[in-house]
Amino acid sequence: MRALGIDTSNYTCSTALYDSETGQMFMAKQLLPTPEGALGLRQSQAVFEHVKLLGQMMDKLFAQAPGRVDAVGVSTRPRSAQGSYMPCFLTGAMAAQCLSAALGVPKHDFSHQQGHIAAALYSAEKTDWLTAGRFLAFHVSGGTTDCLLVTTGNCSIESIELVGSSLDLKAGQAVDRVGGMLGLPFPSGPSLEQLALRCTDKIKVKPTLKGIDCCLSGVENKCAKLLSEGAPQEYVARFCIEYIQATLEGMLKAAKAEYGELPLLFAGGVMSNSIIRGYFEKRYGASFAQPAYSADNAGGIALLAAGMEERNA
Repeated sequence: MRALGIDTSNYTCSTALYDSETGQMFMAKQLLPTPEGALGLRQSQAVFEHVKLLGQMMDKLFAQAPGRVDAVGVSTRPRSAQGSYMPCFLTGAMAAQCLSAALGVPKHDFSHQQGHIAAALYSAEKTDWLTAGRFLAFHVSGGTTDCLLVTTGNCSIESIELVGSSLDLKAGQAVDRVGGMLGLPFPSGPSLEQLALRCTDKIKVKPTLKGIDCCLSGVENKCAKLLSEGAPQEYVARFCIEYIQATLEGMLKAAKAEYGELPLLFAGGVMSNSIIRGYFEKRYGASFAQPAYSADNAGGIALLAAGMEERNA
């Protein structure tokens, strides 16, 4: 079974091919170009950039993995929730429908969030979690800071229940806004991490939590205040990351109190951060995707498409 995955998010144009016989995953992806100084793209511009890039990503993907395609998977919406919609996903959806019709193969639709979770499971060598069971997953990116109760079975994600979220700013937005204050390029995650690693000071933070929900707008204001008071850039960068880390830990403790001890998975672009990853791996035994599978990618979509075909066989 060779399944093609397509993901056209607001940040990255991504394709992947998963071979279930060998377990190999091939990927080709590229960040959407963002004007200097901008903190993202308008949806109309993101759609246009995907139109220009998607064919190139297909060329690169099949140069690595030539051969047949047995099924096509695509992310068509941000979340598996009613009303979840972003125009950028229409680009991938159209390409997937055309490929499915032309090749005469099945097409399977998923959410971008399902893809992130599946990609993290593949990268962390935890695909057995798709067999049956429940686990807690954190999806932390530019558009989400979500604590999720995931139920799986028969090689698929049966349901995703949102049990906690940021009520205002998302973690990725906070990272990019603080990065913008510090003159870092967009997206700012990698540069902010490198800056933060240079800070050896002990930092105290007090996150704002409301049950399993959180509020992150305060970190932007606190970092702006620190800069105005002359704090070193590396201290501000570290403060931002540790504030997000403490917030996630607070959400996790509240979730564990309600749902008990469950396996724990972290996914999403912000979870590429080595500081946050090291903390939760050591303290909670959490599973993380490798950076290439934490950031936006189509690998999880390809994996889920192959699983659906095996489920239906």
